[in-house]
Amino acid sequence: MTVRNLHQDFLGQCRNVYSDGEAAAITSIIFECVTGLYKSDIILNPDRILSEEENIRLQQCLKEVLDHRPVQYITNEAWFHQMKLHVCEDVLIPRPETEQLVEITICFLNDRQEQRVIDIGTGSGCIPVVIKWNVPSAQVTAIDVSEAALRIAEKNATEHKTEICFLQNNFLNVEEWKKLGVYDVIVSNPPYIPLQEKDSLDKNVQFYEPHLALFVDDESPLLFYEKIALFGKEHLAKSGEIFMEVHEKYANAVSDYFRNNGYETKTIKDMFGKFRIVTAIHCP
Repeated sequence: MTVRNLHQDFLGQCRNVYSDGEAAAITSIIFECVTGLYKSDIILNPDRILSEEENIRLQQCLKEVLDHRPVQYITNEAWFHQMKLHVCEDVLIPRPETEQLVEITICFLNDRQEQRVIDIGTGSGCIPVVIKWNVPSAQVTAIDVSEAALRIAEKNATEHKTEICFLQNNFLNVEEWKKLGVYDVIVSNPPYIPLQEKDSLDKNVQFYEPHLALFVDDESPLLFYEKIALFGKEHLAKSGEIFMEVHEKYANAVSDYFRNNGYETKTIKDMFGKFRIVTAIHCP
């Protein structure tokens, strides 16, 4: 079978699971990853015959796509802030909303001399890697409870030549804060989805992405933000700021909690017009 026929068959089957646009994007990504061919290459050389190895790999990829496995986990690659990162099912797939969180953080850092940063719940390391890449003078620490996630984060930092201090740390255990310092920036995209919303998520999220990084108990949806507010009392520099990604349903609740605990806050809309970022500073 020619590459054109294989491409058309792959695309057609993808459309049974995804919209036309998503199916086309997934097909292009996988063909480029497996064969090295872009869509333009297939158009220019449609009768090329792929190797048996390429055929087998494409069929395996198609099976995974039809099983709703995210394409990023199939290729082990995700793009974030124009950087290619390694990902697997031990870490969340970086999202566009988080890019905005990082951009706001970078702007803040560029206006300061003191640039000590901690990322709480780093996952793939997408946040600290991009921050360090764009602000080389920053001293960046990143923590996560998952040893497997830290291995991925360290790999991404090494591949992008960014020097970051990675620490395994259970942030919910206040005793472990003693190992941490004082920071000018606290940034976090913590777990914030209540378990009751699990069944409403897309299958590719609920079946494949790590639940440890996604969900919190229904009774305590603000759990991580409450800990961050407490952590900031002792570990945020006087002129520092906290930057957090939040659940759109709880943006006001997070903001109110911080204000009630001595912070000035601001809520920021994402590219879709939803309040998804909360920033906080100590009141004078």
